[in-house]
Amino acid sequence: MSHTPFLPLATAALVFAGSAALAQTSYPLTIENCGQSVTFTRAPQNAVALGQNSAEIMLLLGLEDRMAASAFWPNSVLPELAEANAEVEVLTVEFPTLEAVLSRQPDFVAAMLTTLLGPDSTVANRGDFEELGIPTYLSPSACSTALDAGDAYGSREELWSMELLYKEIEDLSRIFDVPDRGQALIDDFRAREAALREQFSENEDLTFLFWFSSPSPADDAYLGGGNGPSGYIADILGGSNAIRTEADWPAVGWEGIMAADPTVFVAAQVDRNRWDLDTAENKIEFLTSDPTVSQMDAVRNGRIVVMSGAAMNPSIRTLYGAEQVAEQLQALDLP
Repeated sequence: MSHTPFLPLATAALVFAGSAALAQTSYPLTIENCGQSVTFTRAPQNAVALGQNSAEIMLLLGLEDRMAASAFWPNSVLPELAEANAEVEVLTVEFPTLEAVLSRQPDFVAAMLTTLLGPDSTVANRGDFEELGIPTYLSPSACSTALDAGDAYGSREELWSMELLYKEIEDLSRIFDVPDRGQALIDDFRAREAALREQFSENEDLTFLFWFSSPSPADDAYLGGGNGPSGYIADILGGSNAIRTEADWPAVGWEGIMAADPTVFVAAQVDRNRWDLDTAENKIEFLTSDPTVSQMDAVRNGRIVVMSGAAMNPSIRTLYGAEQVAEQLQALDLP
C-alpha cells in the first residue's frame, strides 16, 4: 500500500488559502500536560527534542529553525525530513546527559518517553528544568501508562490510540504558534489511518508478533506488548497482537514466543547499532536457521515482514509502520 506523504509546508499553505485559518496562539499560553500546568510566555526559539517522535513532529511542523538539538533515535529520520533534520544537532542516538541538554541553552524541552523525562529517568525529571525556568512537555502516550507493572515503560489496560498522538501534535502546534500546520498534519494522518482500516477486514485468527531486539539469541526478546502501538498496528490491519501482556515492552523467552504461535512475525529494523539482533537481517537469519525456532508455522511458511523499530514506540512512526506491514501482507501466504 502506498500513501501520499505529508504536504510540504509551502504546499500546505496553499491548501489553507481561501479557508478560515485557525486562531493564532495567544500568549501567555497554559497547557495541561500529564497532570501539570505548563505556561509559555512566547513561542520557543531554541527547543530540544528528547526522542525521535518529539523531533519528527517538530520537523513535520517545519520547526527546524527553532530546534537547538535532539537525542535518542532508534531509527534514522524519515527520508522526507532528512534535509530539515540535517540543520539540527543530534546530541546522541542514545540517552543524553542533562549537562549535554543544558549546554544547548534550551527554552523548551519535549520528550517522548518517561525514561527521557520522568521521575526515574537517567537524563532528568521535569523539576530539573522547571527550576531553571525551562518549560517541558511529555508525550501524552508516555503518561497514559500505569507505572506499577515492573516495566520502566509501563503498561496499558486499553489499546493505545492515535488520538493520543493527535493531542500531542495539536499541543505542540499551539505551543509553537503554528496551529494550521498541526491541523494539516492531523488531517493527513487521520485519512491514512482510515484508508488502512478500510483495506483490511477483521480476522480473529490473524495474529502478529512484534520483535524489537535482543542482546543475543540466548536472551529473552524485547517484544511489543499487547495494548501498545504494536497492538494498534495489528488491530488496524484486522488482526491482534499474539503477545497479550499489558506491559508495553515485555521481555519474553523463546519458549513463550513459540507458544504464542503468531500468524505473522514482524522483525523490527533498529538502526542504533547497539546489539547484533537490532537489524532485521540478523533477526531473520536467526529465525530461519535456529533448529527449533525455524519450525514455527510463521517461519516455515515465510510469513516474516520487516518494519521500522521506531514504529513500535508510540509515535508518528507507528502509522508508517502499519503501512509498511500492510504493503508486505499482500504477498504472504495467509491462512
